[in-house]
Amino acid sequence: MAASPDLGTPLRLSCGVTLPNRILKSAMTEGLADAADRPTESHNTLYRRWSQGGAGTLLTGNVMVDHRYLERPGNVVVDGDGALAELTAWAAAGTSAKNQLWMQISHPGRQCSRITTNQPVAPSAVQLRLGGFFGKPRALTGDEIVEIIGRYARAAGVAKRAGFTGVQVHGAHGYLCNQFLSAITNLRTDEWGGSLENRARFLREAVRAVRRAVGLDFPVAVKLNSSDFQKGAFTLEDSCRVAAWLVEDGIDLLEISGGTYENARLLGAGRGEEAEKAESTKKREAYFLEYAASIRSAARVPLAVTGGFRTRSAMLAALCGGEVDVIGIARPLCTEPDIAARLIAGSVETARADETRAWLGRGFFGPASASSTLRGLNAQAQTAWFYKQIIHLAGGSAPELELTGRSALAQHFRREYAVARARKTRHALLSAHPSPT
Repeated sequence: MAASPDLGTPLRLSCGVTLPNRILKSAMTEGLADAADRPTESHNTLYRRWSQGGAGTLLTGNVMVDHRYLERPGNVVVDGDGALAELTAWAAAGTSAKNQLWMQISHPGRQCSRITTNQPVAPSAVQLRLGGFFGKPRALTGDEIVEIIGRYARAAGVAKRAGFTGVQVHGAHGYLCNQFLSAITNLRTDEWGGSLENRARFLREAVRAVRRAVGLDFPVAVKLNSSDFQKGAFTLEDSCRVAAWLVEDGIDLLEISGGTYENARLLGAGRGEEAEKAESTKKREAYFLEYAASIRSAARVPLAVTGGFRTRSAMLAALCGGEVDVIGIARPLCTEPDIAARLIAGSVETARADETRAWLGRGFFGPASASSTLRGLNAQAQTAWFYKQIIHLAGGSAPELELTGRSALAQHFRREYAVARARKTRHALLSAHPSPT
């Protein structure tokens, strides 16, 4: 009988690639691109630190496939070969410790803030109503859907040429693939909507196109919601069926998460009918383990779970119990870039971000039990606090643990608008003075 895996145990994927260990640095949007949407030296510094920090696999944050639609200002965009040199430098820095570095490729769909565009696109014209920050989307035409699928494939091909060692298609957290999967954001009556088979068509076609672009010996992963945790949206039962189809399509790893912008279960929050039923999950350190068990029974593929893991003992229990094959962590790496190596070595039991989370949980704009508006502000401040730590790491500095939530949020919005202005200025100049052909 095979020995139970440890955090340092390698994992061989069906494509033939071996992950050096069982810790995955899950995706976190960086916001560090230049005004031309290219990676910068800040990316190189950040990912070199994370590479040296011991995680066997690093996932980038959202890399967009279309420069017209960003998840946030500062996203890297890959919609051609124009940034190949910068991408190659990023890949080299992010694999400096001989680890895996996978590019997460994504399209925001309706989760495209007004700061980047006033009219996003989506499966259907269903607006994301969160404080007026998002415009009403335009429903995609059939030809546009096919064109976007091609963009996923082209981005994956560029990632491989640049030296990234794998790709992940982002099918979770309310972005475009997830919007197609959900019956409340996909109201189409053509071959891209209606039944779950049709709603899953976009994600499946994107995965197949990516696989054709990179070949059979290159890792292709998918990030999938265990549930959207919204009544009438993508459910656990849906997730199990889609996961099984993705295995048929040849994925090498499935990362399970959950929630959307409207129900940020990915941050440990949760409300709604389905979330209320999952009382046992709320008591566990990792948010999605119970859901992952159902998905594992439906889809035989290496499984990663991200969300809530903070202690070495919980990570080992999930591995040894066969619940997961890979442990995804994210926010702890914002304050301790070398936490993976220390968890693997057994020199620490708890990631410091657990203490930070408890401090944040007291609330920046009033108690955590306050009104929904204050809870929303607290969640935004918490996210901004971690964004700021990423900026410090990318600048070669230590994290700023004493930063307040109010200050983090104010700095975040100032920076977002400055980055957006610089990008818009560049695009306006290019429009006014196009390059000669």
